[in-house]
Amino acid sequence: MQGQKLDIKKPQVGVIGVGAFGEFMLKYLIPYYFVVAFDRDRDLQPVIEKYHMRALPLEEVAASYTVIISVPVSQLESVVEQITPHLKPGALVIDLCSVKMRPTEVLLKHLPESVEYISLHPLFGPQSGKAGIHGLNIAMCPVRSIRTECLREFLGTTLGLKIHETTPEMHDQEMAYVQGLTHMIAKIFTFMDVPKINQKTKTYMLLDEMVEMIRYDSDDLFNAIQRDNPYVSGTKEKFFAAVKALEERINKVS
Repeated sequence: MQGQKLDIKKPQVGVIGVGAFGEFMLKYLIPYYFVVAFDRDRDLQPVIEKYHMRALPLEEVAASYTVIISVPVSQLESVVEQITPHLKPGALVIDLCSVKMRPTEVLLKHLPESVEYISLHPLFGPQSGKAGIHGLNIAMCPVRSIRTECLREFLGTTLGLKIHETTPEMHDQEMAYVQGLTHMIAKIFTFMDVPKINQKTKTYMLLDEMVEMIRYDSDDLFNAIQRDNPYVSGTKEKFFAAVKALEERINKVS
C-alpha cells in the first residue's frame, strides 16, 4: 500500500492492531519513528492517508526494530505465535493490554530469549486523551529489556507521560479497583437508561464525565478488564456485598 516513504533516519516501529487506541497513538509515534502497521480486520487505507504511514503484511511489520501489539487480550496469543518466527534478535516487543499477568505469561512463553519485552498499559484512551496526553499516566512492566531507560526517556521526557513502574501482579491488583470497578459502574449506568438531566451537581457531572469516557469502549476491552484480571472477581464480590449491606441499612432506616 502507499503511504509514508522510507525514512532511514528514523527507526522502524511496527504496530499490530489499529483499533481505536492503535490509531490514537499513531500521531504520537510518527514524528519520531517510521511507522508500519498491520490490522487483520480493518482497511487501513483511510489511516494511511490521514497519518502518512505504511501498511505492510504481518511478517514485515513483525521484522521491525520495535513491535507494538495493540490487540484484544483474546487475540494476543494467536498474534504472538504468528509473529515469533519473523522477530529479529534484539527486537523489542511491547504489548498494550489492559491486564498484565496473563499477557506476560503468553509473551514469555512464545518469545525467543533474544527478543526484548516490555509491557505497557496507557491509563488513558482516545476519550480521556482527546485534549492531549501530556501529564497522563502510563504503567510500565520492564519484563526483559536493556532498552527500558530509552523507553522511559521517550514516554516521560518526550511525550510528558507520568510513568508508574510496576510488576504484572501489582498492576492487576490495582486495576481490579481502578478499572474493574469504574468500568462496571459505567456499564451499569448505561444499562439504566438514565434520562437527560438538567439540574446537575458537581458530583453528578463528574460521574457523567466518567461514564462518557468509558461508554464507547469496545466489548473486548470491557471483557478483558472483567474476565482476564484474576483480582477483579474479589473486587466485584466486595462491591456487591457493600451494595447489599447499604441497601439493608437504608431499608432499616425507612
